[in-house]
Amino acid sequence: MIYRENGQFKTSYRADQQIFPILQDRAFIALLLAFAFLAVPALASDYLFQAVLLPFVILSLAALGVNILVGYCGQISLGSGAFMAVGAYMAYSAFVRIDGMPLVAAMLIGGSCATLVGIAFGIPSLRVKGLYLAVATLAAQFFCDWVFLRVGWFTKHSSSGTVSVAHLEVLNWRVDTPTEKYLFCLAFLAVFGLMAKNLVRSSIGREWMAIRDMDVAAAVIGIRPMYAKLSAFAVSSFIIGVAGALWGFVYLGSWEPAAFSIDRSFQLLFMVIIGGLGSVMGSFFGAAFIVVLPIALDHFLSGLGALSGMHISTALVAHVQSMVFGGLIVWFLIVEPHGLAKLWSVGKQKLRIWPFPH
Repeated sequence: MIYRENGQFKTSYRADQQIFPILQDRAFIALLLAFAFLAVPALASDYLFQAVLLPFVILSLAALGVNILVGYCGQISLGSGAFMAVGAYMAYSAFVRIDGMPLVAAMLIGGSCATLVGIAFGIPSLRVKGLYLAVATLAAQFFCDWVFLRVGWFTKHSSSGTVSVAHLEVLNWRVDTPTEKYLFCLAFLAVFGLMAKNLVRSSIGREWMAIRDMDVAAAVIGIRPMYAKLSAFAVSSFIIGVAGALWGFVYLGSWEPAAFSIDRSFQLLFMVIIGGLGSVMGSFFGAAFIVVLPIALDHFLSGLGALSGMHISTALVAHVQSMVFGGLIVWFLIVEPHGLAKLWSVGKQKLRIWPFPH
């Protein structure tokens, strides 16, 4: 509301102007969760679950953890694949070595172990930042790849170096069909997504963003950089570790260290960049984009080859995907650094005032 005081025009905001957007956001989230839990299992096919929905849900959870560290705290990390591997292998060790270990508890143990590893490799963030911190986290990736490949204890001394799990069960509920796997992973994503949304709005979330914007000024006003940075590494690594356990247990079933290579770390970083740095919604957008784009390109190039009579090899499709990913990353960094989440926000604002823009 605009009013005049002492010859000047001033603006006052009513309480309902602040409450209504919050209520709208909560209603949208409730409808989205209801659609994901109720409508999607009834409409989607097994192929859609295995090829799109299941990797999208798990990678969204991993991208959420990366976004907390990179987007909200500003600490560049290239070791996300290592934290996923720690979560998967430690959850496997707890699951097969402890009789009667619940599946959910094993995954939380894997996330807790990933937290410890993340804090250990996050200690260099107290002294270095930027490219130097990225190299430090890259060392975590190479170190974990070597450990899980050479130390037989993590694979229970498997001769092939591959581990596998079967007969997943939660409270007498068998998680074996694609629909049940999707619902199981979606429950983790919903819980951690709501937790992250509230966490970034809390005092610790504001400390992360202050460190991201200007760490020296944040320290001057009383924010402890050591606590803020290490807590970001801890929360991020825990979420990524749980996502790694879900990726190994539910999506793959059997895996080897190559499943969590440096390519996985770059893939998660691309999700955050394309989806939107410092945005919970951007993690979902980035994961959806990265999961759907290769399938769409594969079908498009196959159809193009069939129409033109040309044979398009699998290697060419892979190269085209890499070129498209690289071009999109450069485009988003130059044109829209806040990614798809910003485009979504701008679109909502335009629709809210359409067709009267003024």
